[in-house]
Amino acid sequence: MIQSSQGKQKALPVKTQLPPAVLVGLDSMQGLPAARVLARHGIPVIGIAAHPHNSQTKTNVCREIRFAPTAEPSLIDHLIELGKSLPEKSVLFPCEDTNVLLISQHRNRLEPFFHILLPDSATVEMLMDKVSFYSYAERNSLPVPKTFYISSDDQLEIAARELAYPCVFKPRDSAAHRWENKTIHKAFKVEDSESLKNLYRDYKSYSDCFIAQQWIEGKDSDLYSFNGYFNKKSEPLATFIARKIRQWPPETGVSCLGEEVRNDTVLETAIQLFQKVNYHGLGYLEMKHDPTADQFFIVEPNIGRPTGRGTIAEAGGVEILYTAYCDALGLSLPENRTQSYGGVKWIHLRKDLQSSVAYWRRGELNLVDWLKSVRGKKAYAVASWRDPFPFIYDCWRAISLIGSSARRKKRQIKPTTHD
Repeated sequence: MIQSSQGKQKALPVKTQLPPAVLVGLDSMQGLPAARVLARHGIPVIGIAAHPHNSQTKTNVCREIRFAPTAEPSLIDHLIELGKSLPEKSVLFPCEDTNVLLISQHRNRLEPFFHILLPDSATVEMLMDKVSFYSYAERNSLPVPKTFYISSDDQLEIAARELAYPCVFKPRDSAAHRWENKTIHKAFKVEDSESLKNLYRDYKSYSDCFIAQQWIEGKDSDLYSFNGYFNKKSEPLATFIARKIRQWPPETGVSCLGEEVRNDTVLETAIQLFQKVNYHGLGYLEMKHDPTADQFFIVEPNIGRPTGRGTIAEAGGVEILYTAYCDALGLSLPENRTQSYGGVKWIHLRKDLQSSVAYWRRGELNLVDWLKSVRGKKAYAVASWRDPFPFIYDCWRAISLIGSSARRKKRQIKPTTHD
């Protein structure tokens, strides 16, 4: 017998009888690590992916992998069909922003079949939409950089005139297919007003609105992240703080090497933000320390889903995903929910190699410093001895794309307007 979170005795099912965890977006950077973490706890994992040839779908940890258009409304019908075929309610883990929005919008149809770990729909949309979130942050005096919203030439002129440079330019939704089909960059660092105008003209057909913000000074290693899970009472049941060491592409990309750290400012800011909106579910907040102002600024939140480097928390002894699963089912929570600050690292081997080469070419990294940076206990984004095929396939696909001129153009560190 075990103690449930409500205080009643509840028998723990044998591992083969645990309700499945259904991961939507297995073929995303977030999907595979989440599947591996949950499977290690004996939880049967059902993965749903949009792309059969994606390297993540070569995993051996899922009980079943289904294929469906995970970014389209038809996903909901597919989930309902799956839910009807399962003997009991399962725990639903969306792994991409598009999945989170769809599931939030159709939760009434899905709730008979799945445990959904999300706050109310209005909160989901506010936190996920950059314009809504930054407007909320400014109204509530949260530490965000000076921000402008650009959806017309007039707004562009105002932003170009009033911003200090450098600044950052990004779409309202960096996960939108139009933007992703144009570039791998989440954002661009802009050095002057003319470059900002050129970028807008180049990219304005790829988003209905853009964000232009004051650039936060500091290195990639000044970027900190909060990962956590909040129950229905908005209580943080598990939290973990890490920071980036490198990202790909440098300065405006995604993490490829990070490490566990202690940062009480980031922890307290994240908890206050999420509790103020009565948040429920998996929550992530990225903040950057500006060494010139000695101040932390919010970069952006990610909500309702695992993060690509979330496995660093599990490697550091904080079982965030398993806590979410147990809380959803009313099972007793795992003991490992408190960060011990052992300095564990997380690495995406292929992307970190690309990033390291870029830093080396800029004169910002040498062999000795690189060796020091990757030393120590690590969690891996893709590589796994027990589940080797996703990493092998990922490397093979990367090699096969090297000769593609279209891919080379898409991977340029700077947009064409800066050439």
